Amino acid sequence: MPPDSSDQDTFIPLPVYMQIAELLVREIKAGRLVDGERLPTERAMAAQYGVSVATLRKALARLTDQGLLERRQGSGNYIRASGKDDSIYALFRLERPDGGGLPTTRLLSFATIPKPADLPAFGAGRTGHRFRRLRCLDAVPIALEEIWLDGSVAETIDPAQVSQSLYHFYQTSLGLWITRAEDWVGVAPVPDWRVDQFSLGPGAPAGFIERFGWSQEGARVEYSRTWFDPERARYVARLK
Repeated sequence: MPPDSSDQDTFIPLPVYMQIAELLVREIKAGRLVDGERLPTERAMAAQYGVSVATLRKALARLTDQGLLERRQGSGNYIRASGKDDSIYALFRLERPDGGGLPTTRLLSFATIPKPADLPAFGAGRTGHRFRRLRCLDAVPIALEEIWLDGSVAETIDPAQVSQSLYHFYQTSLGLWITRAEDWVGVAPVPDWRVDQFSLGPGAPAGFIERFGWSQEGARVEYSRTWFDPERARYVARLK
């Protein structure tokens, strides 16, 4: 089975076949699986991930639909790195130092509150839904996240219904697609709400990402800030 965090059940986990597909997409985009490479047999891959061949085939079918895999009858499955990345984590830019890594998340707190004065302007609502999370890659804690969704998008949110991917939850439960994002990358001190699993202490310098997200209707509805350990993760933006 894909690498997992012991705290993953804080959110509704993605189906196993989707976890495998997302992991493979990130391996392709990181260059760890290269264009034209033949994958191991389906039986061998199923054994590697601890799943049935049927589950493995669902994951591979997802990659085939994205144009990232060519399935040749009687020959095997071949990587097509030029395919379109429609993966759930397509906009997630943090990777392990050697590339890739499957994201998992632990929810630290959730609140629907008036937007504080220190937030940049976004959305039309006076309130926001605030998620504070610990982010892991392959079960290794690498970042703290504070994500704000504008209150005009949804009056209430039940955090127990949120999946491992907020963007997946937005799409399936709120009818919201984040179609564009803008990131500002720098350095900032770790916030005082950090948890012991995060490797850097409060006030320590960390990699810092501010992000604005736009909906399919062109409205700026999301703001987030992420503090990450640069020895455990790197920010990667690939240009085509």
